[in-house]
Amino acid sequence: MSCTIEKILTDAKTLLERLREHDAAAESLVDQSAALHRRVAAMREAGTALPDQVRQRYQEDASDMKDMAKYKPHILLSQENTQIRDLQQENREIESQIDRICEMGEVMRKAVQVDDDQFCKIQEKLAQLE
Repeated sequence: MSCTIEKILTDAKTLLERLREHDAAAESLVDQSAALHRRVAAMREAGTALPDQVRQRYQEDASDMKDMAKYKPHILLSQENTQIRDLQQENREIESQIDRICEMGEVMRKAVQVDDDQFCKIQEKLAQLE
């Protein structure tokens, strides 16, 4: 494998182009990071200036979370299992309703087709009578 000056120059140009792309990407990341930092700072400022109602609601939610932590894990799992079963039942009912809707759509399509056929026959008879 021979190493020519042209090949070295071509490789150097390729590497330089890649470095420029990486530099642009790094600058973009720095800009995005600075924007995120500004957003976080703004959110912190907004958080310290929360109205009393919001602060009270937050404290109530935190209290509820502490209360939930008191429950034993098996009780929480049991509640989740019940909720999952309810959701599964609801999904089965929705699927059943979707099937019924599809069946009704098929019946309606057939009715339209029969109606179109009937219309064509009437048109043909009218054309014959003229």
